[in-house]
Amino acid sequence: MVAIPKTMAAVRLMGHGGLDKLVYSRDMPVPSVAPGEVLIKVSACGMNNTDVWVREGAYGTEDDPAAVSTWRRQGNTLTFPRIQGTDTVGHIVAVGDGVNKARIGERVMVDFSIYNRDDDSLADIDYMGHGRDGGYAEYMALPAENAHVVATDMSDIELATFCCAYLTGERMLERARLAAGEVVLVTGASGGVGSGIIQLARARGAVPIAVTAAGKEQAMLDIGAEVVITRGNDNFVEAVHRAANGKPIDVVADLVGGAMFNDLLKILRSEGRYTTAGAIAGPVVQLDLRTMYLKQLELHGSSQGSRADFRRLIGYIEQKKIRPLVGGVYPLSEFHRAQTDFMQKNFVGKLVVVPDNEISQT
Repeated sequence: MVAIPKTMAAVRLMGHGGLDKLVYSRDMPVPSVAPGEVLIKVSACGMNNTDVWVREGAYGTEDDPAAVSTWRRQGNTLTFPRIQGTDTVGHIVAVGDGVNKARIGERVMVDFSIYNRDDDSLADIDYMGHGRDGGYAEYMALPAENAHVVATDMSDIELATFCCAYLTGERMLERARLAAGEVVLVTGASGGVGSGIIQLARARGAVPIAVTAAGKEQAMLDIGAEVVITRGNDNFVEAVHRAANGKPIDVVADLVGGAMFNDLLKILRSEGRYTTAGAIAGPVVQLDLRTMYLKQLELHGSSQGSRADFRRLIGYIEQKKIRPLVGGVYPLSEFHRAQTDFMQKNFVGKLVVVPDNEISQT
């Protein structure tokens, strides 16, 4: 039996604002385990854009895009202090009433979604790290049904690169109905979600074209991009047509938004599908509705994923159809440095945070 301490280290978000709102403490109480829950000893937790946007309160409202607001605009469940962190991997060290004690010792990947429904609707979805505490800590309590054993020889750090980014990407492609043989243009391709989409598209038999910053072209080709377009091209629309070599663009998977938005709609074929789960270059865009209706386009907004999406993601991992992309590893105590580097985007894939008492074992 593993001895469980009474206190632990964790990074707490104390309110909306700058990095000073993220406070590292070594004397937080280890969470108690409720009936139906498990307690995991965290070994790794991946970092995401959502962490930053929630800290900054950057989600706006429908009436005021500049308003300070969190991820769940209606029925906000974020309270402070909050331990963020979604992409958590760890080992079960205790179980609550109703959970088989044989689960103690399992290595698990956390499905971070709080579904709030029995079906696959995401209308009321929330997530661990927002509606309840997440994995930027030494220990984390969660519902037993969200703790999944994955049959893989990947390390804990590698396994922590998948969940939020790849689940988001899989949901985007599922909503856009990306099929084998179709061409998908992926913006923000070097980030966690973008690099995941390139691999997930290949897993479906589709052809991904990547849009990324200069210097990251080879990395995109290495993970499966058919061709790479460097961001900032003077004639972006023409560059995409050349890259596609005469093939129509069936789907745009956009994580950038901003000034590029209308060009992305121009690029799509008639009856093409646009799907987005991010707007790192600007959330407020200009839309010419005539382009949308005259081309019979579909526009999809997407966030997180369903239980079925998560099961497919595990299948891809176990079948080795997708692989981890570790862009950097940081001790939990250096969280400010990790998030600063994350915001600068000078990496490919995912940054992973590891509790200090675990990092020497990685």
